[in-house]
Amino acid sequence: MYRPVPMILPWPAPERAFVIKSFTEVDVKVSLTHGVWASTEKGNHRLDKAWMKSSQRGPIYLFFSVNGSGRFCGLAQMVSGLDYTQSSNIWAEGHRWKGLFHVHWLMTKDVPNSHLRHILLHNTPEHKPITQSRDTQELPVDAAMLLLHIFHSHHGTSSLLANHHIPSP
Repeated sequence: MYRPVPMILPWPAPERAFVIKSFTEVDVKVSLTHGVWASTEKGNHRLDKAWMKSSQRGPIYLFFSVNGSGRFCGLAQMVSGLDYTQSSNIWAEGHRWKGLFHVHWLMTKDVPNSHLRHILLHNTPEHKPITQSRDTQELPVDAAMLLLHIFHSHHGTSSLLANHHIPSP
């Protein structure tokens, strides 16, 4: 029986993982530049709750996709809880987003949805594919690990976030 050799990833397995659906490419580029992110009030609450429960046990990964782009474009790690007293006008829609948290970008790479549709979210009643997930949709760990493997091994020729380099820690 054929058994593929497990891929060694440059990142540890996640404690938790979420899909981030951005309204604009500009906001993702801003996040790359400033190392922060903000979501809707509901999304911020969900991510902050995950941070408080999980931050000491393992990383929380955020898989980014821009609405309507037909692809996922990057991977970041949540590195702080939400600061509800902070807001910023760096976002495309100015002060619409209340609060922010810090992220460390691990990778920018376009992975087309066609490479991801087979990943089903068994934590949703409809078992929808990951490509139909909503902002701050939590991923089961097995789906997150599969997505990590695909991000790591995918040989894309384009990047939505081209010309934006991941800052050094």
